[in-house]
Amino acid sequence: MGRADGQQAPGQRDARRTGASGIRRLFTWRKLVGTFFALCLLGMGAFLVVYLMVPVPAANAEAEMQSNIYKYSDGTVLARTGEVNREIVGLEEIPRDVQYTFVAAENKSFFEDSGVDVKGTLRGLKNTLTGQGKQGGSTITQQYVKNYYLDQDQTVTRKLKELVISLKVDQEKTKSEILAGYINTSYYGRNAYGIQAAAQAYYRVDADRLDVAQGAYLAALLQAPSQYDWTAASGKGKKLVEARWEYVLDNMVEEGWLDAGKRAGLTFPVPEDPRPAPGMEGQTGYLVDAAKKELAREGLDEEDLDAGGWTITLNIDSKRQKALEKAVEEQLESKLDREGSEVDATVQAGATSVDPKTGKVVALYGGVDATQHWLSNATRRDYQPASTFKPVVFASALENGSETQDGRPIGLNTVYDGTSRRPVVGSDVPFDPQNDLGRSYGPVSVQTSLERSINSSFAQMAVDVGLDRVKKTALDLGMQDLNFPEVPAISLGTMYASTWDMAGVYATLDNHGKKVTPSIVARAEHNDRTIEMPEAAGRQVISRETADTVTAGLTGVVRSGSGVAAASPAYQAAGKTGTSEKNRSAWFAGYTPELTTVVALFGESTADGGGQKSLTGTADSGRANGGGFPARIWAAYTLDALGGGSDARFDLDVAEPARPRPDPGPSQTESEEPEPTPTPSDTPTEEPTPTPSDTPTEEPTPTPSDTPTLIPDPTPTGEPTFTPPVEPEEGAERPRSDGGG
Repeated sequence: MGRADGQQAPGQRDARRTGASGIRRLFTWRKLVGTFFALCLLGMGAFLVVYLMVPVPAANAEAEMQSNIYKYSDGTVLARTGEVNREIVGLEEIPRDVQYTFVAAENKSFFEDSGVDVKGTLRGLKNTLTGQGKQGGSTITQQYVKNYYLDQDQTVTRKLKELVISLKVDQEKTKSEILAGYINTSYYGRNAYGIQAAAQAYYRVDADRLDVAQGAYLAALLQAPSQYDWTAASGKGKKLVEARWEYVLDNMVEEGWLDAGKRAGLTFPVPEDPRPAPGMEGQTGYLVDAAKKELAREGLDEEDLDAGGWTITLNIDSKRQKALEKAVEEQLESKLDREGSEVDATVQAGATSVDPKTGKVVALYGGVDATQHWLSNATRRDYQPASTFKPVVFASALENGSETQDGRPIGLNTVYDGTSRRPVVGSDVPFDPQNDLGRSYGPVSVQTSLERSINSSFAQMAVDVGLDRVKKTALDLGMQDLNFPEVPAISLGTMYASTWDMAGVYATLDNHGKKVTPSIVARAEHNDRTIEMPEAAGRQVISRETADTVTAGLTGVVRSGSGVAAASPAYQAAGKTGTSEKNRSAWFAGYTPELTTVVALFGESTADGGGQKSLTGTADSGRANGGGFPARIWAAYTLDALGGGSDARFDLDVAEPARPRPDPGPSQTESEEPEPTPTPSDTPTEEPTPTPSDTPTEEPTPTPSDTPTLIPDPTPTGEPTFTPPVEPEEGAERPRSDGGG
């Protein structure tokens, strides 16, 4: 029973004293302090074990991924390729005051600290354990480690690794290396990783052109890229980013990194509106594909290129590229009905334009759109170049000092029998080519044969030269050994070639016989490697006299021959038309003293499996030929590409200029169609005929023989005038043309 006076019994007091003294004995200050130090030692030991066991890992795959940057010759960006829009730049390429903006924004003690913020890290661990979201207060080193070595998972394990690796990285790397890594790996919004991509995305400049105000904005972005993107930010977001921008600059002044007077004069640098990164649409895909193939030929394999980090500057002139696209659109595409016409749906255009002095490909047209028709019409080699090959036959004749069957040297004034279907003489392989539309011309000079693209003349010339020699000259000039049998038919361009190939051939003629190999890549640079591009203009492959004589002949083609549509008083030009068998391709290859361009149309079936189709009826204009759409595209482009024209003239070294001769006119034995007089719009301003030497060598009268190779040319009385061929009535049967121009 309890005591009536309320006092506890002695036994109860003793029991309480015993319990209290027991607790005090268990939790003495000495024991508490000892336990604390023991735990600290245990923690330090555990941390030491973790420190020793956790190595600095290799970079994560995404951190090292970069885009490849393709640029026009003027340095403007054509395209970025790759999964990650990043271009790593060295710290030396970032202005010093811009570097300081990132330190001021994220970690003012960066240059003095050990790489970690213990309080911030513990706070982050607490937030992670309690589910309160992402940590704050990480150092630049820690953020760099997270971006470069780890992933973005918010776990205790990842944060402990971050702490350990940051300490090690701070010991192993310089502050400059860490800062550069941080700036290059951070995400800035707008799909931009790294400062170079961000500078382009927000201010359309490279990183080395950023000023301190722009740098402060990019540094401010890192806290909340989406929320702080000015063009997408709400009113509150804009206030927040402006305040963050002010904070960065104020910290720079406080740390002595920015002059207070300069700071006072800075205004917020509103970024440009976002725009999508250039893709592969339009001509871009064709240009990038041509560049990749050229780099592969120079030893840069696909795996190395796909790893990213390359800056590839092309020779493409952005203004001339636009001019070429405009010419195709205005002279061809605007006239086609691709939806309503079966013929128009098959038409494919391709073109390559080269600077003949340097070999640089300054413009290229691969098709309507690389996302719709990926095969480039500029570089494809599955169509015949047709009569654009005839100047190669003539060049081979000149280079080899060849003679006709009855011993006359072959030159511009040499006379051949231009009769259609005349069998060649001296060949083991029978060949009797039909002229364009079946026309016969009788005795004609080589000059006239060039102007009218007379098949019978050049078939015989090829045999006279030697088919093996013709092929060798073609390969020397830059053609590929594709379907190149040594038979008389090669005189009509029955092998395969691309506009790229033929641009090289004609550029070599334009360059007085010095080999020109078209090149689209100016340079390819990586942070640890540079691809050296070979010289595009090289050795003399045919003599200057040979090349210049061919050029002299080809000026007549443009002046008064099948290429009159390419003529203009604004420039001097030489060129050759070509139309392949069954009208499957149509070409114009031409040049001025400053620019060589080859344009072609191809008939390509839209059915599964493809196949070649006739171009006849293109844009409802009858039979397609090289003197039509290709020549008009060439003329429109050339005029624009030359800035409205040029006073440059061919500087020719010609031993025997073409003598003026009367126009013999076609024989009417095979075609009775009347020939209309050219309209004024079709007749170009006449260019002066090359002046003959004071004592031209007369061609000997051929000795009578059974060989009908040569027929004496009539006595010269005047300059021949070209009369364009007339088209048959709509629906009438059209004569077969084997490679006429």
